[in-house]
Amino acid sequence: MKTFKLRNILIALASINFIWFTNPAFSYADYSNLTKCGESAAFQKRLQNSTKKLEGRLKKYEEGSPAAIALQDQITRTKQRFERYGNSQLLCGSDGLPHLIADGNFSHAVEFTVPGILFLYITGWIGWVGRKYLRVIKAEVKNPSEREIIIDVPLALGIMSSGFMWPISAWKEYVEGDLVAKKSEVTVSPR
Repeated sequence: MKTFKLRNILIALASINFIWFTNPAFSYADYSNLTKCGESAAFQKRLQNSTKKLEGRLKKYEEGSPAAIALQDQITRTKQRFERYGNSQLLCGSDGLPHLIADGNFSHAVEFTVPGILFLYITGWIGWVGRKYLRVIKAEVKNPSEREIIIDVPLALGIMSSGFMWPISAWKEYVEGDLVAKKSEVTVSPR
C-alpha cells in the first residue's frame, strides 16, 4: 500500500515538474475573422434572404387569410430577431451567423455563462425531482419498481412543482448528512 502511495506522489511530482519547466505557451483567441453582427454584410444578406423567402410564400395567399396572417407574423418575428442580434455584442462570422465565444473574457460572459447556468439549473432540477420521486415511492409502496415503470402522475406533478427550489433543498440535505449515502451503505466489490 505504501509503495502505491509513493508511486502516485512521484508521478504527481514528475507531472508538476514537467508542466512547470516546459513553460507551455498560452494561446489567445483571435477574433479578426468575426465582426459585430450589426455591421456584418453576410448577416444583413441572411436577413434579406430569410424575409424574401417568407414574402415569396406570403404572395401565394389571400390578404387577411389565416395563412397570410401567420406568415406576416413570422416575418415580423424574424426581423425582430435579427434586429436583437444586430444590436447586441454578438460577433458574426463570414457565414452571417452569430458565434458564441467562451474564452474566459468577461465581455463575452453573457453569451455563454447565463445559458450555461440555466442549463445546470434545469438539469439539476430534473435530477432532483427524479431522485425525490424514487425516494418517495420507495418509502410508500411495497413494490417501488412498479411505480418506476408506471409513473404516479399526480405524485410526480406535485414533486415537480416543488422541485424548483432544489438548490436550497440540496444544501439542507447536505448539511443534515442526508444528501449522499453513508460509506457503510456503499457496496464495494472484492478485489
